[in-house]
Amino acid sequence: MGMLRTLRAVVRLRRPERSRSVRRLRSAANVEDLRRMARRRLPAGVFDYIDGGAEDESALRRNTGSFAAVGFRPRVLRGLGEMDTSTTLLGRPLAFPLVLAPTGFTRIADPAGELAVLRAAGRAGIPFTLSTMGTRSIEECAAAASADARLWFQVYAWRDRDLIRSMVERAAAAGFEAICLTVDTAMLGRRERDVRRGLTLPPEIGPGTFLDGLRHPGWTWRFLRSDPIRFANVEGAGSDRVGGAPGDGSTAVDLSAYMNSQFDHGLSWKDVGWLRSIWDGPVLVKGIQTVADAVLAVEHGVDAVVLSNHGGRQLDGAPAPFDLVPEVVDAVGGRTEVICDGGVRRGSDIVKAVAAGATATMGGRLFLYALAAAGEEGVDHVLELLRSGTERTMALVGASSVDELGAELLEWS
Repeated sequence: MGMLRTLRAVVRLRRPERSRSVRRLRSAANVEDLRRMARRRLPAGVFDYIDGGAEDESALRRNTGSFAAVGFRPRVLRGLGEMDTSTTLLGRPLAFPLVLAPTGFTRIADPAGELAVLRAAGRAGIPFTLSTMGTRSIEECAAAASADARLWFQVYAWRDRDLIRSMVERAAAAGFEAICLTVDTAMLGRRERDVRRGLTLPPEIGPGTFLDGLRHPGWTWRFLRSDPIRFANVEGAGSDRVGGAPGDGSTAVDLSAYMNSQFDHGLSWKDVGWLRSIWDGPVLVKGIQTVADAVLAVEHGVDAVVLSNHGGRQLDGAPAPFDLVPEVVDAVGGRTEVICDGGVRRGSDIVKAVAAGATATMGGRLFLYALAAAGEEGVDHVLELLRSGTERTMALVGASSVDELGAELLEWS
């Protein structure tokens, strides 16, 4: 009896958890854990589409490696007050310095797709960016968002300017806050994992993928039972014929051939001015990879520059965005806000980027892994990991607020 009383005093039985997703997430301590879960749950071709980069994937590795190469110079005995991870971006509150990046074909990770991601972003108090190549429409996203959600819309340079104008007008009518023009896709990068898999979007379940589908019955069952996956924002704009009018993705296409045929390779700075003429809100330019282009962006009146190499999916050998932050911030001199997109995997990465001078960070794969691992609950989980990681790192380097983060806290190798 004495031993039983002792056990009762020190052992507490965990209450059974009904949610399978919550049970699964108990073992997900970081983004890499969620990546491994996603790899187990997704067909190989789908996982590689999310996970892969261009060519030898050196830019992809450099994005995360650039954060790992920088350490901290922590300060102690600072008399820290209440920890505050909040800041502002485009003049509005941000719960912590992260924006969810635009990702195409999000519903291949989970049928809820963008709707799950934007709801989680709203709860976390950070913006969500809908891609032109998204699988939920502007209107669907607006209807699913909370009243105080921050929705941004990402624009590609379609050859059909009327299509761009139509989407921008729809975003304005739906209450979207900002337009984010992606400028690093003069041609689509060669993503060799997709080439080897023969990936089409949407994925085709045929003889070549049937066995892989059987190995991942949960994903396959959800995929087959769900509504068709389409480019929801260009649905009805024309046929799917490559080289013809933009289609809605209801017919499987080779993404590289499709985008190279539809996007305007002649995009220039004058097009930024045209976009400003049809949109009253903030305009961001995503895909800046040099100081010179950051300065030009300021001269053309953009509200924020997004330092990005498209997640290492375009030009292999492109610079890591984090490495560009100090010199870009120095060059633009506070005339515009700077967002660092790519390679963020921990709250400590967010702290490093802000300490280096960025206003905020941006990430896409981190929530796609989480979405594939555990649906909407997975996205909630990863955003809380990043928020709490930001708060913990700030405390350990001696900063109780984002305003106290500075370059003196970083150790560059």
